[in-house]
Amino acid sequence: MRVVVTGGAGFIGSHLVDFLLDKN
Repeated sequence: MRVVVTGGAGFIGSHLVDFLLDKN
């Protein structure tokens, strides 16, 4: 379960970073 949560957070986090960088 922890691996799934961590993987999901990392997946969303990476996309969030790309979104913020693209916005700037």
